[in-house]
Amino acid sequence: MRRWGASRPTLMTKVFIGISVAVFLLSLAGGDGLSGGLGSSRINDVQRDYGLNPILIDAGGEWWRIFTSGFVHFGLLHLAMNMLVIYQVSLMLEPALGPVRYTLTYLSCLVGGSAGALILTDDPRAITAGASGVAFGLVGCAVAGMVIRKIPIMRTNLGGLLIINLVLTFAIPGISIGGHIGGLVAGFLCGLVLMRPHHGPPPVWDMLVPFVLGLAGVALSFWAAGQWPGRL
Repeated sequence: MRRWGASRPTLMTKVFIGISVAVFLLSLAGGDGLSGGLGSSRINDVQRDYGLNPILIDAGGEWWRIFTSGFVHFGLLHLAMNMLVIYQVSLMLEPALGPVRYTLTYLSCLVGGSAGALILTDDPRAITAGASGVAFGLVGCAVAGMVIRKIPIMRTNLGGLLIINLVLTFAIPGISIGGHIGGLVAGFLCGLVLMRPHHGPPPVWDMLVPFVLGLAGVALSFWAAGQWPGRL
């Protein structure tokens, strides 16, 4: 049976956080300030080259933005908040899922966030970035595990964390509502399958769930990006 805890290594958590920090440092090396560009019109080269944008994905063929945008942030506070949530939740999730399932879930949440952001964007020229979709998704995955185990969510720290972040998502201007909701949905669906208790090793087939959800997120991202040329 899977145990929830932080007694085993969290290598992939550190790898993903390390990538996000490295990308942020790269933006600093290019002259960006610690405050970044969140809430302003100033976009640095890293955000411009790797952030999410429907026109550049569709007309420019820059498909990699669906993935790279999840490692780009607008300033130190944006980075720190996302990394803190991801780290705290992953201390429980990665040992429970194992590195392969955790990695697939992380990427599924990232792509789900990209799809949601592209579907609900109202400005095709805007650059969207950040690991917020991943953070919401990993929380959603953990919440799914609690639902399966009949653990009262609101009696845990995760319940309050989820509610507070949902309120902030809708209350603060400039936040990608679609990105947060898309990541949350992807993570919750992954959790419904991957977080089920097992007697003995988990079945190999359950890794197909985050993989298929990731492919669906990529397909939805291309579809959403392709809707804009005819509307401009």
